[in-house]
Amino acid sequence: MDVRRLELLRELAERGSITEVARATHRTPSAVSQQLRVLEREAGLPLTEKAGRGIVLTDAGRALARSAADVAVAIEHANALWDEFRNDPTGEVSLATFPTGGQMLLPGTVKRLDAIGGLTLHCSDRDPESDDFPALTADFDIVLAHTASPAAMNWPSNEITVVKLMTEPLDIALPPGHPLASKELLDPEDLIGERWIGVPWGYPFEKAIQDISTAAGTPMNVVQRFGDTRVTEAFVANGLGIAILPCYTAGGAYRSEIVLKNLRGVVSERHIFALIRPDRAERLAVRTVVDALRAEADAVVAANAHRNPPYPA
Repeated sequence: MDVRRLELLRELAERGSITEVARATHRTPSAVSQQLRVLEREAGLPLTEKAGRGIVLTDAGRALARSAADVAVAIEHANALWDEFRNDPTGEVSLATFPTGGQMLLPGTVKRLDAIGGLTLHCSDRDPESDDFPALTADFDIVLAHTASPAAMNWPSNEITVVKLMTEPLDIALPPGHPLASKELLDPEDLIGERWIGVPWGYPFEKAIQDISTAAGTPMNVVQRFGDTRVTEAFVANGLGIAILPCYTAGGAYRSEIVLKNLRGVVSERHIFALIRPDRAERLAVRTVVDALRAEADAVVAANAHRNPPYPA
C-alpha cells in the first residue's frame, strides 16, 4: 500500500471529513476521495461508509488508520536515527502555544535554538478549551497546552506524546487599594462576595474558581469572562473585580497596579505540557525543540523560586 494514501486515511480518522483532509493536505476533496478509493481497492475491504451527508471509517478503516500511524512513527524513527548519525537536528518545526505560555517560554527557547543554529521554529498562538489542545497536533509539530489538573485532563495519551514542562502557581490578583491587599495570605472565605473576572467555560482557570467556591461553601460571583489575561489584568487594575492569574506572567503593563496573593487551603496551579503526535516526536529537530522548552521551563521556575513558596495548609 502506498504510504501517502495511508497517511490520508489517518488524516480522515483524525479530522473526520474529506473536506478537512483536503484543506490540511492542500488537495481538492475529489482528489482525496480518489486516493482513498484506490487505497480501498488495494486493501480489498471497505474502509469508509456513508453517514448522513458525510462518511465515517469502517472497523477495517479504523484498524488500517492505526496501522498508518505506526508506519508514520517507523518512518520518522528511521529518519531521526539518520539525523543522529549525522548529528544534524536541522529543519523547520511548527509550534502552537496559548498566549501566556508563549510569553513565558518562547523568547528564551528561540534564543537557545538560535545558539544551536540550523533549526527554524515557526510559532502561532492558539487558546482553545483544555480538551481541544490535542486536536491542534494534527496541524502543528508541537502544541503547548495547560490544564488545572493532570488527573482530569481528557487527552488521548495513546494517540499523542505528552511531555510535562512545568507547574506554575495561580495567584489571586487584586488592585493595590483592595482591603485584602494587606493580608499576607488569603483564605477561600475571604473571597466571598467579591466580583470575579473569570475565564470562558472550559478554560483551565475555571477549575480554580470552582475549587475556591467549594472550599468557601458558596458560589463565587463571576461578573465578566475573558480568555485574554491582558483584558483581565486591565479590569483588575481598574478595581472592577479580582481574578485568578498565572504567577510568573501576571501583571504585564499593569505590574505596579496589581497585587498578587497566595491562597491558603486550595491548591491553585496550572500544569504545562508539550503535546506531539508520536511520529513527529521521533524527529530529531522536534526533540531538540522540546529539550530547549524543558531547559527554558526549568530556568523560569528557578528564576521565580522566591515567588513560589510551598502551598500553606
